[in-house]
Amino acid sequence: MAFKASVFESHPDFCPECGTILPLPGIEPTVMCCGCKFKVDVKKFNGITLTYGIKYDNAGKYKKRKEKEKESEESKSMGPLADRQCSKCGHQGMTYATLQTRSADEGQTVFYSCPECKHQEHEYS
Repeated sequence: MAFKASVFESHPDFCPECGTILPLPGIEPTVMCCGCKFKVDVKKFNGITLTYGIKYDNAGKYKKRKEKEKESEESKSMGPLADRQCSKCGHQGMTYATLQTRSADEGQTVFYSCPECKHQEHEYS
């Protein structure tokens, strides 16, 4: 069986013609690239071993999830500060976000949030 030789040299895991990752060799005498259909002789894979491992860390999994939840709660109250006093607790400085909630020819809506008491207000501009 004659094989077309490639003009490029590459790592055995990659197609020498297009660079696509080659599938694992099976019982066929060739390995065919899924990208360009180039065929590689299975003998090129002799002596190559594949090893892998799976590591589980169940001890830190719960702690990491709680830290992520805390970070997401903190990030909700973060944002640009406006020189505005909270009407509920009187704190000076509220974070804000803007959204276009109505038609394009009308102003945007500004949502304010107090970083102290989490009170929320909105203003139509």
